[in-house]
Amino acid sequence: MMTIHLPTLNASLNLIAGILLLLGWWAIRHGKSVVHKRFMLTALATSLLFLISYLTYHLTTVGLTRYEGQGIARIVYFGILGTHTPLAIMIVPFCLAAVYYALRGDFIRHVRITRWLLPVWLYVSVTGVLVYVMLYVF
Repeated sequence: MMTIHLPTLNASLNLIAGILLLLGWWAIRHGKSVVHKRFMLTALATSLLFLISYLTYHLTTVGLTRYEGQGIARIVYFGILGTHTPLAIMIVPFCLAAVYYALRGDFIRHVRITRWLLPVWLYVSVTGVLVYVMLYVF
C-alpha cells in the first residue's frame, strides 16, 4: 500500500491552486468567462481539499510542526509564516463572497473583491509551498 505524505500533498494542492488562479485570471483577461469560472471553482475546490488535508494532518497526526532551522532561515521562515497564516484565514470569507457575487451575476461586487483577493490568494498559495520547502526540503 502506498503511503501519502500529507505535507507533500498539501504543498502540491497549494501549488495547483496557485496555477489554477493564474489560469483563471488569464482566461478572464481574454474574455473566456466560462473557462474562467471553471478554473476559479476548481481552484476553490483544490483549496478546500488542501484545508481538509491540512486539518487532518495537524489534528490527527502531528499537532504543531516545529521549525528546526536557525539563523536567518529561522527569521525568514517565521516572517513568511507570520503573514501566510493570518492571510490564509482572512481570505476564506472573501473567497465565498466572491463566488456568491459571481454566481448571482453581481460582477461589480465580484470584481471589487477579487481585485485584491487574487494577489492575496496567490501569495497564500506560494507561501504555503515555501513553508513546506523550508520545513521538509531544506
